[in-house]
Amino acid sequence: MASLLPKLGHPARRQRIVTILIIAFLAVVAGRLVLIQGVRSAELSAEALSQRLTTATIDVPRADIVDRNGVILATSVERFNIAVNQRKIADWKRVDAGVVVAKGPLDAAKILAPILGIKESELAADLVGDRSFVYIAKDVTPETWALVRAERIFGIEPESTSERIYPNGDIAGNVLGFMGGRSDETGSYGLAGVELGFEDELTGTSGSITYERGGGGTIIPTGVREETPAVPGETVVLTIDRDIQWYAQQQVAEELKRSGASRATVVVSDAQNGEILALVDSHAVDPNDPSATAVTDRGSRAVSSVFEPGSTAKVITMAAALEEGVVTPLSHIKAPYAYTTSNNQTFHDSHQHQVLKLTTAGVLAESSNTGTVRIGEQMSSETRYKYLAAFGLGQPTGVGLPGESGGILAPYEQWDGRQKYAVLFGQALSVTALQTNQVYSIIANGGVLKEPTVVKGFRAPDGTFTPRALAEDRRVISEKTSAQVMTMLESVTRDGTGVLAQIDGYRVAGKTGTAQASGPTGRLTSIVASFAGIAPADDPRIVVSVIVFDPKSSIWGGEIAAPLFKRVSTFALQQLRIPPSNSTPKLFPLTWD
Repeated sequence: MASLLPKLGHPARRQRIVTILIIAFLAVVAGRLVLIQGVRSAELSAEALSQRLTTATIDVPRADIVDRNGVILATSVERFNIAVNQRKIADWKRVDAGVVVAKGPLDAAKILAPILGIKESELAADLVGDRSFVYIAKDVTPETWALVRAERIFGIEPESTSERIYPNGDIAGNVLGFMGGRSDETGSYGLAGVELGFEDELTGTSGSITYERGGGGTIIPTGVREETPAVPGETVVLTIDRDIQWYAQQQVAEELKRSGASRATVVVSDAQNGEILALVDSHAVDPNDPSATAVTDRGSRAVSSVFEPGSTAKVITMAAALEEGVVTPLSHIKAPYAYTTSNNQTFHDSHQHQVLKLTTAGVLAESSNTGTVRIGEQMSSETRYKYLAAFGLGQPTGVGLPGESGGILAPYEQWDGRQKYAVLFGQALSVTALQTNQVYSIIANGGVLKEPTVVKGFRAPDGTFTPRALAEDRRVISEKTSAQVMTMLESVTRDGTGVLAQIDGYRVAGKTGTAQASGPTGRLTSIVASFAGIAPADDPRIVVSVIVFDPKSSIWGGEIAAPLFKRVSTFALQQLRIPPSNSTPKLFPLTWD
């Protein structure tokens, strides 16, 4: 520098140069200040604020699922995931009376292992390292977390979460569904049943909170604070009665042992409003551990599996014939063992017999295939199809469960020469157990179809209840026809194939069914034995359908399904406190001379 000064000339000249440099420097600084505080002040202030802001999600627990009486069937409980900051725990020490009694991850593992129920060596491996966040335990109860927290181990950090539990085990498991998720996602969601079908109502909407924090991570009391409240989900109120569901499941399990059947379903509904009181599938899934149940049994087969109904569908033919005026309950029908139609199709009854002189009521009571064909052939194929569709065959019921099948009902234009007669007695078409129940619910409700449902409605956190929206009621047959069919069905349980369905003190109406079903090879080697009934017949309150697949002790619905109907119905009538019948039926004669 000293060597440079002589080159600058006179001291005054040097002073001017220095002054110019200082002014230039100050001008740059001033310009920078103007840029920062004037032109870009808002932008830079916002950038600085954004670096101090932290946003956290406010989660809400999944809402409950309860039965019609408020009994909790599915709920979410508080749990904690426990993590470790390996860098922090490396510096942890516990001092007692000035003496270090424990320090670092290895000692921490000795302390925490018995509390968490983890092997000390495994836990120590997770505590040692250079990562800032590693899970060491998940879904820990609040009580366990309290014990961990009491140890005050620096670097052990909690994460609040929840766990879905089902207090009643497999009771209504196939209706409730279960939870799950993929390994690359956080949280879980419904995978079946109500949990899947009503995901949006149950989950609600997460909220968020944004706050300003200082350099040490502490919240600045006077800083920015914005909160978007979380919106809790709505409690889903089912129509299911937990106790009726439990009893029916127990009876189904015992029936499988008794008859050697492969599986069975039972549907119990309220005859007055279509609400499902019990929807039972054998081998029910426990939502707490769905992996313990075969994949094929994790959903509700009562709404997804189809089968030929057999004689329980004859009630549709009778209702159609009465409604169309082609017969009355007292019409005279000759029912031979074998009957050949005009297009050379031959049909048989289940047992060899002479020609029977039956009334229309008698044809139903004796479950005569030939008599049913002789009645049904008086109606066109289009008329037969119209009533089958009107009773709900070939379309889902809208019960509210995922995976519901609409069954199989081909358009009448596609029926071949045999099919157009076979549909009259429940063959050449397929239904679900729930559709079978719906058919008899229409009869029980005076000829009106009320959409069945397993969900009664939704209860908001403030207690407001919103009923589930259902389709409008639809008349299928007249009240007169419905009453006539009801009387005919009562004859089935008094003098026909369904006498084992009788319930002491109650009038019962119903129909037996036995149909062939395809076995593992595709051939008709299996049997479907069924009974669908209504009680009390003089004041319908419940409709119960029983479907037993491939029973070994007997193939007849009247011997297998009817007694199971009796046991379940008796319990349901008592559970609902429905009084016994106090009237005597006036039945139609079954034969004529």
